Amino acid sequence: YDACFTRWYSEKFLRGEKSNDCAELFKRYQTCLKKALKDKGLTKMIADARPAIGSVYQDDELDPDREKTQGSNKS
Repeated sequence: YDACFTRWYSEKFLRGEKSNDCAELFKRYQTCLKKALKDKGLTKMIADARPAIGSVYQDDELDPDREKTQGSNKS
């Protein structure tokens, strides 16, 4: 994925092309990464750290043990 992204970013995105040639590869990469984080027991630590760094990213798949109602009070 990294090689695909770097090639797309430098050869297409920076030249104004907005297509995302790596989208399907990214989905597979993300699935693999989420599994590795879960297998290593890191998902809760990452989810707990997000508010401290101001991250608004919410992904129940990343931490399925987190309450689904948390963060749902967005204005």
